[in-house]
Amino acid sequence: MTLHSSTKPMSLLVLIVAQVLCAAFFLWDVAVDGFDMGFGAFVSSHFVIELLAVLALIAGVVFEARYLFALLRRKAHLEEQLGLAAGAFHDIVDARFEAWALTPSERDVALFTLKGFGIAEIAELRGSAEGTVKAHLNAIYRKAGATGRGSFIGLFIEDLMSIPQATKDQAA
Repeated sequence: MTLHSSTKPMSLLVLIVAQVLCAAFFLWDVAVDGFDMGFGAFVSSHFVIELLAVLALIAGVVFEARYLFALLRRKAHLEEQLGLAAGAFHDIVDARFEAWALTPSERDVALFTLKGFGIAEIAELRGSAEGTVKAHLNAIYRKAGATGRGSFIGLFIEDLMSIPQATKDQAA
């Protein structure tokens, strides 16, 4: 989450508070005019227009506030779902690595591969030669029964897609 996106709801909340204060002022002004004019105020087009404008402003503020809070609830729900998906993916990765009996070095290389790093990048990150990374990848693919990077990554995508709906509902 960026700083900009985290301050956006606060900015909107400040604007809504300003609108509420304006609506309160205008409502007070219309009420004072209405008491001064009595029932004759409702035949005055100026008074009726002011009253309708105040009511529209109040309706707009209510709508904005409800919409903002609905968006914030949706954002919280999506962040929770993302956390659950990340946890499920982590569990799938750990289970697969255990089943394939990957060594710690192979685990590192496999994780970097899943993250999308190339052989040269993995070698640099691990401080090893590209040939070593290639050897680890060959061992990983052999143990996983994969023919290459694409099929290796596909194994994990298949696992994520095949999580039973009941499990997803229980997690939610």
